[in-house]
Amino acid sequence: MNSKERLLLFILAAVNFTHIMDFMIMMPLGPQLMNLLKINPQQFGLAVSAYAITAGVSSFISAFFVDRFDRKKVLLFAYIGFVIGTFSCALAPNYELLVAARVLAGLFGGMIGAQVLAIVADTFEYERRARAMGILMTAFSLASVAGVPTGLWLAAKFSWHIPFAAIGGVGVLVAILIATFVSPVNKHLNNAQPKGNPLHVLTNIFQTPNQMKALTLSIVLMMGHFVTIPFIAPSLVGNVGYSESNIFLIYLVGGALTIFTSPLVGKIADRRGKYPVFVVFALLSLIPVWLITNLWPMPLWSVLLISGLFFIVVNGRMIPVQAIVSGVVAPQQRGGFMSINSSMQQLATGVAALIGGAIVHKTAEGRIEHYDWVGYLSMALIAMSIWLASRVKPLEEQKEAIAPMPEAQPTSAVAE
Repeated sequence: MNSKERLLLFILAAVNFTHIMDFMIMMPLGPQLMNLLKINPQQFGLAVSAYAITAGVSSFISAFFVDRFDRKKVLLFAYIGFVIGTFSCALAPNYELLVAARVLAGLFGGMIGAQVLAIVADTFEYERRARAMGILMTAFSLASVAGVPTGLWLAAKFSWHIPFAAIGGVGVLVAILIATFVSPVNKHLNNAQPKGNPLHVLTNIFQTPNQMKALTLSIVLMMGHFVTIPFIAPSLVGNVGYSESNIFLIYLVGGALTIFTSPLVGKIADRRGKYPVFVVFALLSLIPVWLITNLWPMPLWSVLLISGLFFIVVNGRMIPVQAIVSGVVAPQQRGGFMSINSSMQQLATGVAALIGGAIVHKTAEGRIEHYDWVGYLSMALIAMSIWLASRVKPLEEQKEAIAPMPEAQPTSAVAE
């Protein structure tokens, strides 16, 4: 990996850092937002899902035109809009306007993830892609280690508005980095398909079973992921007796661990195979998912041990899947496909948050009931994702499978 590729990954990781921070900070703020804004778990689930569902819709719409433009320009446009939406969250005075601001942020944020993945996939060949994805995933780790604890401290010290203002401020600097240092990403335009029916993105997916399987895998895995996550902090506070002031430790410890494990998982996936590595981490993730959703009062170190394991295995299963899904489509259609994929992931995230909010119930004493039901649903979805991943094949393997056999050479007798 040369210096130019490292710089690109650094900037894209910075994009992901702010993008992930904007979404992640909502969940640990759950107890504070529910108390200050006088909202219930269902309303909080709506606040979380408002961003995700809007992002899903915008990502879906963008799929019909993004492959016609330089990926850098699309990313920069979407990122500037996202920063404006994040500043709007910082200015929201009440629950209703906060939800509206989340919708605005999601409108542009939905395009970001797909473009980042498309740029990585266009830059790194399949054999090196998982390692690049692993480095990219360190943005999640850094958001957990530095971003969330800092955001929670700012919220506790000043107001819940301040973390969003801080994210927006960092976003301005990142937008300058994109404009200044990211080279045009337009090789896919050299072999672009003739302009025709914009719905060809959808028809191509529907006519390609392998792409349909990849999308289904993304949907199922994200639902298994986010049906539990929004209510981790509320359940720790209400059920375990965990102090709100210590919530940042969960993200600090988990993020610190994944800083080291994410690049390692990417390297192993490139060497040993994406699917086998995914299966290992998916199966391992069943353990902390059950523990997280069935916690009882316990010492702080026990909670941190369980949550740390949760971060490692959940992050570990996402890295090979991202490489698998990005490998099912040719570069000329990758931007559109990844936008549809991002759309389905965002919608799945939003639906999962709504489902989780509909299942759990907050008692008058502050306990979160039926969270274990959410855990069992998550485990079933994870098991289903293992089966789905086994049926998704990268484009390179498909080409090898359908490659014509070499013509038989004439025998010496015939030649003579």
